[in-house]
Amino acid sequence: MWNAVTSFNNSRKRGATLKGHTLPLAWTSGIAISTSSWKQVGQPLPGTLASASSHGHAPLQRLANRRTITTFHHSLLYTSCVSFSMDGKPILSGGQDKVISESAVPKDALPEKLASLMPFPILNSTNGTIFANRSKTKLEDTLLDAQKVIELEPSFHVGYHLKHTTLHGAQYRSEAIEASHMMLTKLGSAPGMQIRKLREKHVSPSKAEGVIQKSIDVQLYTAPLRLLNTTTGRLCDRGAQISAFKTSTGYHELLLSIMTHPDLPNERIAEAVATYFRYVTLSHRWGENEPLLHDVQNKIVYKLKAAGGLVKLQSFCKLALHSGFHWAWVDTCCIDQNNHVELQKSLNSTFTWYRHSALTVVYLSDVPPSSKSGALAKSAWNTRGWTVPEFLAPKVIRFYQQDWTPYLDDHSPNHKESVEIMDELEDATGIDARALVGFQPGMRDAREKLQWASTRVTTVPEDIAYSLFGIFGIQQPILYGENSQNALGRLLQEIVARSGDITALDWVGQPSEFNSCLPANIFSYAAPPCALPYLSEDQIQTAVSSLRYTVAVDQASQLYDRLDNMSAPRFANCRLRLPCIVFPVTEVRWRPGPAQETSFTYGVKADGLDDLLVTTEEKLIQFSQLRPTRQTFLLVLPWDRRLLELPDFADDAESLEGWSEPESAGESHGEEESVDSESHSRAFRLIVRLGQRFGAFLLAQQRGGEYKRIASDHDIIAQVKDVTFIGSMMNVKTLEIL
Repeated sequence: MWNAVTSFNNSRKRGATLKGHTLPLAWTSGIAISTSSWKQVGQPLPGTLASASSHGHAPLQRLANRRTITTFHHSLLYTSCVSFSMDGKPILSGGQDKVISESAVPKDALPEKLASLMPFPILNSTNGTIFANRSKTKLEDTLLDAQKVIELEPSFHVGYHLKHTTLHGAQYRSEAIEASHMMLTKLGSAPGMQIRKLREKHVSPSKAEGVIQKSIDVQLYTAPLRLLNTTTGRLCDRGAQISAFKTSTGYHELLLSIMTHPDLPNERIAEAVATYFRYVTLSHRWGENEPLLHDVQNKIVYKLKAAGGLVKLQSFCKLALHSGFHWAWVDTCCIDQNNHVELQKSLNSTFTWYRHSALTVVYLSDVPPSSKSGALAKSAWNTRGWTVPEFLAPKVIRFYQQDWTPYLDDHSPNHKESVEIMDELEDATGIDARALVGFQPGMRDAREKLQWASTRVTTVPEDIAYSLFGIFGIQQPILYGENSQNALGRLLQEIVARSGDITALDWVGQPSEFNSCLPANIFSYAAPPCALPYLSEDQIQTAVSSLRYTVAVDQASQLYDRLDNMSAPRFANCRLRLPCIVFPVTEVRWRPGPAQETSFTYGVKADGLDDLLVTTEEKLIQFSQLRPTRQTFLLVLPWDRRLLELPDFADDAESLEGWSEPESAGESHGEEESVDSESHSRAFRLIVRLGQRFGAFLLAQQRGGEYKRIASDHDIIAQVKDVTFIGSMMNVKTLEIL
């Protein structure tokens, strides 16, 4: 519209020659507007109006009361236009003298409240508090300024920007969002590079809402389906939880922050969402008259008659509220027990829900107030099956006594950091304190985890298996009515099939109808696993040196390769395919012993093994080489790949970081010899380990050719007669066991 051909100098008042015709301009609320085309020029200075006069003056006025703040003198000639510089502070004027004049805006030109209207940080109420402390009159003056600007030129964004900033500072968040939306609408149709840059500094409400919704979806993915609102006392489904958030102060603050800060980090947004949706879980022993879903749905928990389990529920919700949490979850009333689909998802997700809770409250209903150390170990809570994942999964946990006071008067935020409480829990559960504090779900150490649960009880028999799904990191169908043996069998089958870990087959007791290699109940894991003799490295090296003189290297390597190529154990349709070293049984004879009415003791001989005794409740066919039987019996060593002493692949990956090609053929030949020596050493070390005592399975062949395990009340401990006779250990097979 007008063009300056020379730059300004640093003086307070500067000039430049204009080319072309100078159009009349007026400045409304900090916008330079051409009075002929009514298009904007320059940047805003909120709440002001500057105008050009024929007397060579440019008065600056407040919009609210039209009072003149100051008057700028351009020249004695006609003043044609007035505008502000790009930063909104100096006044620029032009006229018939074809010179642009610049004059500084007085520091007190704007009221203090306007000068402080800057964007507010996310979830920071400091600015809002300052603003709220200002007088109502000043707030009304600022809003009046904004409204005057809007009325004067509704098509421009500046009035809405002033209104948005004012309302935001005064914490009128809904109105501020609406004003921001109008401002962005006006910016969308405004021309000019500077307007485009201004538009890029703002995000529309719909886009900001979409960003927040993504964070909500991520946050609620690992949260329970239903939660109790600790403020209102109402049970809320997923939709009601989101609605409550969108009506909260935190949501509007977050929305406004995103709208005015397009580069706001996603981590900050996720943190704000996570803070609101934090929830507390309850771990407790179910009592009589526990409130179920239908007892609290569409009701206010705090207003229900305090009786039975409702007292516990109300106390828990109040505790969660006073601890600063919006949401709480209880397994009694937050799951629809009659909805199979929901029940299935809930039980498979329970470990995850406790894992992601901000706090888990353990309520010890039978621990009286002011109890001393040791009361936790004696609590009935410590005997229940579901409480195992409930104290292993959470990262933050607090124990409360009967009167809802902290156990041992420990008011620390996390009792997992209490050495005294964790030591007591370790003694009570048999779980190492390090595992109690930093437990990681998965298949590792399966036998040990099964032992943790071996003394626990559940009201519903199948729950003893279902409660362990999360500990092993698996999900399976929940089939109430299938019976406990089938439920436990499906769990153990999954553990063996996924991990190849056969330690879950190490038990004593009754066999399962699911598969004879699995126990009938969890109690069979109460006894420690079969303890194999420990060999020091010196003992192994001494034995290896001896074997080099008595066992051919080729034979040792052949056995090693054969076992190395064995497939992992696999379950399919309740049938176990188990790789074994097989020792055929040549004799079974009954031996007199105690308790003959309930169990029987047999002397058993097998090729390549020392004679041994087996006690079982099953009555076996007696036979010998002189009186053979058509039924085949085997003593087997279940193959465990750990005996190969192979390096961990993760360790191999780390060692490759410094790997390089050999420099010469001579060095390569030397390395080959070294590799051969290492492989031979591993083969001899394997034979040494196979020569130690081991836990054997006694198998009886069935009519279809499959085998069935004969269960024993004690571990069947077997020993190879002569490790130098490799042939006795070369019978390697994969057997199918029912």
